[in-house]
Amino acid sequence: QVQLVESGGGLVQAGGSLRLSCAASARTFGRFAMGWFRQAPGKEREIVAAISWSGGSTFYADSIKGRFTVSRDNAKNTVHLQMNVLNPEDTAVYYCAASWSSAGGVRIEAAAYDYWGQGTQVTVSS
Repeated sequence: QVQLVESGGGLVQAGGSLRLSCAASARTFGRFAMGWFRQAPGKEREIVAAISWSGGSTFYADSIKGRFTVSRDNAKNTVHLQMNVLNPEDTAVYYCAASWSSAGGVRIEAAAYDYWGQGTQVTVSS
């Protein structure tokens, strides 16, 4: 069993920043590709960003490209999502997810992820 614990969500004004963190319990964290997904009210869950197990490859959704940055620290079993220039359209529940990856690379399909965090609410006011 792998447990993912998220933190950093909250309320912020448009134009502000938040930093989400996800801590994993697995000692094999370094071989998990990691992803961030979000789900807004009335919308389907969508990929936000992803990062390979080595941290050398990343993916960003077009809607957030240039504003968000994903990173990981394998020594601390953590992954982060730095969110800048937030706007009300970014309001959603954000989920951390882990996918076992022996070959490396990013995963962008939700079905590829084996473990999910509980989700953390991000609300951006105008």
